Amino acid sequence: MHSSTTANGDPVHSPSGHELTITHGDAEARIVTVGASLASYRAYGRDIVLPFSVDEIRPAFRGATLAPWPNRIPDGSYLFSGEQQLPLTEPGRGHALHGLVSWLDWTVLVHSQSSVSLSTEIVPQPGYPWRVAVTTEYRLTGDGLTQTVTARNLSTEQAPFGTAPHPYLVAPHGELDTWTLELPAETVLLTDDRLSPRGTAPVEHDAARFDFRESRPIGMAQIDHAFTRLGRDAGGYARVRVTDRTGHGAELRFDERCPWVQIHTADQPNRQLNRLGLAVEPMTCPPAAFQSGEDLLVLAPGAEASAAWTIAPIEPPLAQLEP
Repeated sequence: MHSSTTANGDPVHSPSGHELTITHGDAEARIVTVGASLASYRAYGRDIVLPFSVDEIRPAFRGATLAPWPNRIPDGSYLFSGEQQLPLTEPGRGHALHGLVSWLDWTVLVHSQSSVSLSTEIVPQPGYPWRVAVTTEYRLTGDGLTQTVTARNLSTEQAPFGTAPHPYLVAPHGELDTWTLELPAETVLLTDDRLSPRGTAPVEHDAARFDFRESRPIGMAQIDHAFTRLGRDAGGYARVRVTDRTGHGAELRFDERCPWVQIHTADQPNRQLNRLGLAVEPMTCPPAAFQSGEDLLVLAPGAEASAAWTIAPIEPPLAQLEP
């Protein structure tokens, strides 16, 4: 844990809270308490996600846990047990962005060699007048790094809920434009200039930008969209994969509890931050779900809901490696 004391003996915490390291074999993940965020994940001697330091303010939402909604609520307004108005935390576009817990300093419940559990509590407040306890576990195994998020409604009324992670997957060689993306999605949620939803379309609507059902290089495509109607394997998992020219890369897999996934090519005006990784965010509901009700989790008093996803390295068989 990164902390020291002032001359008065008061604790001084790092900008991103406390750092907790977990390991399994040669793999290591670092979780920080602010936002219950994944600060790094390394395996095979390389980064699997875009890292940051506990000693810096987390860059945007890199690695954060998102709840009680992922993505955007346009204008921050919705109807649920009356009219609700949230603070506009994305003022440039006029939206409430990525929930209420991503900048909270979560409490550590358990920290073992290969897992860590954290918790926080959403208190009733303007725009979200419900009390919801949220816990998350990161567990590192030979199959990858699995995060599970569980919410329990502590209120006496039903509460709307959604969740997602916000990791940026990376491949070890080359730049994002040269990486290959495999995204088994048939439908994309189109947006306007404010990134507000304006209806779905088949990915063939703009195949060069949205259709990655057959893996191919990302190229110059600029993506910040939600996708659904996901192809899944026999176990019910959808797999989004990004690899470099040698076949090394990262995979994020998730089950039917997340029927949506947001993909963002991290286009930034700052060239030093531009397109450094590919955000892959499996979501329990789409953007604006508090308004549309689509795939929205509604927690009865005392009820729980959970979702999980796994990030894993992609290592090609030796026979496929270039000489």
